[in-house]
Amino acid sequence: MSSIRAKKALEESNKGIVKEVVHLPTEVFTETEMLLHWNKYAQRLGEKGFRIMESLLLINDPVLSGNAITIELPNEGSKLDFEKELNGLLGHLKGHLHNHDITIEVIVNESFENKRNFNDQDRYNRLHEINPNIELLRTTFGLDLNV
Repeated sequence: MSSIRAKKALEESNKGIVKEVVHLPTEVFTETEMLLHWNKYAQRLGEKGFRIMESLLLINDPVLSGNAITIELPNEGSKLDFEKELNGLLGHLKGHLHNHDITIEVIVNESFENKRNFNDQDRYNRLHEINPNIELLRTTFGLDLNV
C-alpha cells in the first residue's frame, strides 16, 4: 500500500513541473574549423594513451555536408571501436563549434585503401611533394633509397 501511495505522490509532484525549453546554439561552421577540432580531439586521445581511437580518427579526413559529418572506415571492427567514442567526439565538436545539430555518420568501405605510405620510395615521394628541396639534400649528401 505504501508503495502505491509513494508512486501516486511522485506522479502528482511530476505534474506540477513544467519543462523549460532550452535553445541550444546552432552556429554555422566551416569544414576547416571542424577538421581542426577533430584533429585536436584525436591528439588529446593519443596523449591519454588511446592510440587506436586516435588512428581511427586520423585514418581518413571526415567530410562535412551541412551539419552532417561523414567518415569512412575500413571495416566493421573499426566502426564498432569508433562508435564507442562517438559520444565524446560529438560532445567535443558540439561544444567547440557551438552547434548542437551536428551528426556523425560512419560508412564502412571494405575496399578502402589506407593513405599511409609503406615503403621508403613512397615516403620519399611524399616528402618530395611536400618539399621539393629534399632532392637537393639527397644529392648533396649522396643519400640513397634502399629500394
